[in-house]
Amino acid sequence: MTDKSPHRQDKVTHDWKKEIDSYLRVILTLEGRGVDPPSTCAHCTSEAPPIYRCLVCYNGGLMCESCIRTQHTRLPTHRIQRCPLSESAWADDFVIVDCDAVHNVGLDFCRCGATSKSHLFQYEAKISPFEFFKAIARLTDNTGLNPVKDRYPSVLRMVHEWRHLKLLKRMGRGHDPLRGASATTQGECALLCPACPTQESTCPRAGRMNPKKQALDANFRLRRKDVSTNAADPGLSEGFAYFVEDKAFSKYVKQHADEVEPKNTRPGQGYSATGVATVECARHNMKRPSAVCDLQKGERYWSINLMRRLKAIDDKSPLLNEKVKTRYVVPKFHLPAHIAPCQSKFAFMLTPGAGLGDGEAPERGWADTNPLGPSTREMGPGTRRDTLDSHFGDYNWRKITDLGSSLLKKNEQRGSNVAEHVIAHQELEETLDSADVERWKLTMANWEKDPKNPSPFEMIVVRRVMADDETEALKTGMDFSLSSEISPSALISRGLDLEAEQRALKSQMKQVWTHSQDRELTRLQLRSNALIRKIESWYEILQLYIPSSVILRKQQSAQVSVQPYNLPLWLPSEIGSRAICDRRLIEIEYDLRIAQAQEALTNVKRHLQRRVTVRDLKARWLRGQGANTRALSLLGSIEDRISTARDEYRQSRLAIISLEKVLGHSGGERCYPPLEDADIRPMVPEEPEDPKKPNGATRRTLSWIWRQGAAVENQTLVEAENTLAVRVEWGKSKARATRYQEEVLIVREEMNRTSRFLQWRGVSVAGARGQLGDGTGAN
Repeated sequence: MTDKSPHRQDKVTHDWKKEIDSYLRVILTLEGRGVDPPSTCAHCTSEAPPIYRCLVCYNGGLMCESCIRTQHTRLPTHRIQRCPLSESAWADDFVIVDCDAVHNVGLDFCRCGATSKSHLFQYEAKISPFEFFKAIARLTDNTGLNPVKDRYPSVLRMVHEWRHLKLLKRMGRGHDPLRGASATTQGECALLCPACPTQESTCPRAGRMNPKKQALDANFRLRRKDVSTNAADPGLSEGFAYFVEDKAFSKYVKQHADEVEPKNTRPGQGYSATGVATVECARHNMKRPSAVCDLQKGERYWSINLMRRLKAIDDKSPLLNEKVKTRYVVPKFHLPAHIAPCQSKFAFMLTPGAGLGDGEAPERGWADTNPLGPSTREMGPGTRRDTLDSHFGDYNWRKITDLGSSLLKKNEQRGSNVAEHVIAHQELEETLDSADVERWKLTMANWEKDPKNPSPFEMIVVRRVMADDETEALKTGMDFSLSSEISPSALISRGLDLEAEQRALKSQMKQVWTHSQDRELTRLQLRSNALIRKIESWYEILQLYIPSSVILRKQQSAQVSVQPYNLPLWLPSEIGSRAICDRRLIEIEYDLRIAQAQEALTNVKRHLQRRVTVRDLKARWLRGQGANTRALSLLGSIEDRISTARDEYRQSRLAIISLEKVLGHSGGERCYPPLEDADIRPMVPEEPEDPKKPNGATRRTLSWIWRQGAAVENQTLVEAENTLAVRVEWGKSKARATRYQEEVLIVREEMNRTSRFLQWRGVSVAGARGQLGDGTGAN
């Protein structure tokens, strides 16, 4: 085709769309019994019907069973298909663009259908039609002396039209005697997720146990340049599959063109679409029908505005029903970027009914479609939508065919792991007070019913509480600060921060030696000098609150000089009974040290869990030097963080014991035992068990760090903080055990639901086939 004007393209597309039903009937006829098939084999004198052909041989034609066996005795790898006879073409001036060359041939039509190799190349390797045609042209003549005529525009049109015909044919639109292709409804050609709740395949009991889980996400790699219009390239599918119908969507976008989002959006200069947004099945990663649209600016999902916007689109949406309860969650990988209250409110692991889902299904799906970005960004709007629809359908189909094995694997894994987490939670509860546990259960039940209730997973932030107390003291005139620049609690907090910098500097000092690079030694020396200046500034403020620190410093200065990371900070815990110190400062440090010990112990446990995950990932999935090197580097970083948290706990523990002697408190030794290296171990063994050797499972005990949780006596704030820390740890343990139990039930229900869905689809297809009768053509 030489005329590439928009009006010419529009006319050709519209003319072709008028004959879609005719093309669809031809495809079904060719794949069926055919019209007036020949009755004898042309390769022999027998009267056997020619009902076989080879999908590998060229120009072999149709043969009877005897001839096909004879010719393929020594060709066992060829694929034989049973099919009807061929039919001569009405003209012989055909050009065939095959996967090995461009052929000018006279041909006969075969009534058998086969999957296009170009489609498979595009689905699996993401090869664009341009690259596909160029490769075929070089296969035709790789010398360049006899260049092949450019058939690329024709290839584009044929691929586009063929995809649309196959979409309609596979969804049974050609078998409908009452509705033509143009009467296809929105989303009718989309493949549904068999394991998700649907109106047809879900019983009421299953719907209550496993609510529908949907995920929203956007992708900015699938942009489209402003290179065409809907008038020039309207597309063939009018919202039949995954993309929404464009006319209604464009009208809605124009009505809200002036709406300002509270987030900086991505620039759209030179692009008519900055990406695509989608609604997917959050558990099985399948695109929903009529749930994909183009982005004009950027993405921003606000749970507080979602229902209001949904009502403006469709006030009859099921989500707006008063009986429907909607719960919002954030995918696990994105959750750490949110503030602490949101991390508990929107966590999958803490949400009842979530099972072991992570909400990252859309991100996995984008990995399959991102390679299409360089080619789809150059397409017109209609061709791009149809191309992405085709790839989304192929992706959903592969997910459906793999659903049986994936659900079986999940059922086996979850069933084997659920007992471990339930037993671990029971062991934890045995170490706690039964009255506290019952009270915590009630708090968690109320929060699970309504997240607006107090969360059982929120901790008291001691520094924030102290800041609030100082604010109240300023209002009432009870403030005892001796400096207008720093308060007592800020003084002790700064001392703890300096202590952390000393530990970090000491750790870095151990990593260098005499022959290290000058740049590294210089950087370390500059950091040491900066720390010394900070400590000197700290001394000047400290003498206002603890005058005796001046005498202690003079006594220390007479001794041998020490490294910056060993300089004493003369906090109340370090002074002890050697000098007089304000009791209020001692109490402030005591509260902060309790919080510091709890936080350090929590960090040790969290990093241990990360280490288990990374080691398991490395052992099972990573291969190759590059991947294993990165994994080892990550493990080294985790080990450093474990060591930092360990040293922080040990130092805070010594400080707690010292302060208790001054304050006359007790319980520190019992609540915070010494943290030995042997105690720093995960809940489950990290190394794979050798079946030939005793695994020692009967002798393995749980480290005390996973059961730590008694309260310190005689301090209200410390006791509350300590009790909350234990409650949070108990709540997370209970949530893990509950989610594993839920996952077992969810997976088994998904297996049953998949079976019911396929039975329902079978009944639907049989019913549609019965409507055809005997006089509608193909059987």
